[in-house]
Amino acid sequence: MKLKIGYAANHKIGADALRLMLSNDITPLLLFLPEDGDCNDEIITMLPNTAHIIGREFKSIDNIDYIRSLELDYILSVHFPYIIPKEIIRLPKVGVLNIHPAYLPYNKGWHTTCWSIYESTPFGVTLHWVDEGVDTGDIALQKPIAVSWTDTADSLYKKAIQCELELLKEAIPYILNRNLPRVPQPHVGTFHFKKDIEKIRRIDLDLEYRAKEFINLLRALTTNNWNEAAFFEANGKKYLICVEIKECDK
Repeated sequence: MKLKIGYAANHKIGADALRLMLSNDITPLLLFLPEDGDCNDEIITMLPNTAHIIGREFKSIDNIDYIRSLELDYILSVHFPYIIPKEIIRLPKVGVLNIHPAYLPYNKGWHTTCWSIYESTPFGVTLHWVDEGVDTGDIALQKPIAVSWTDTADSLYKKAIQCELELLKEAIPYILNRNLPRVPQPHVGTFHFKKDIEKIRRIDLDLEYRAKEFINLLRALTTNNWNEAAFFEANGKKYLICVEIKECDK
């Protein structure tokens, strides 16, 4: 029986994951796309005749009824920025899946690479079942990623994106056969809101820091966005810090 799937996606990883699915004869019946998503046009171009819902409109009563009428087997979320409500989670016959750039149960929520480096927690990527919590559902598949001293949050995120595609490729046979594992997360792990990063950005020039902790702080706050960088203030000015670390021979 042909697989019926809804696809919720954002960013280049969302477009690349769709290409991977299409190459494996998985064609979504419905697209969920964020408002002003940076790859919306690219994704729609790949499926020009497929219905799509933009922004939070997927939560409307009419759209929930429409989703129900499709009798989907799955909804797959790839970096979709909105929380999927329970009314929709219950609709697919098999379930809702999400790819998360973290090694659950560590680093649920936002800025996963930042907190993995800052808190020295295991890192990787996870395909998990979606429940009513945030990144709390059963684990389907995972891949660990080693964190090196040369990694920053930015470089680690790039590794995660590539690893997510590899994980999805591994998952496709299970998805087609409807037999993905469901393994409960072993413990509570860690969670961070988007705003939590602001709590660690300011460097107090009058404080003493352990060298390892300070280096990890700077690595953790080196993302692709200067507005997330560590900073200090001196002489009435604000200074942002990003770092690059290179391994060399002794």
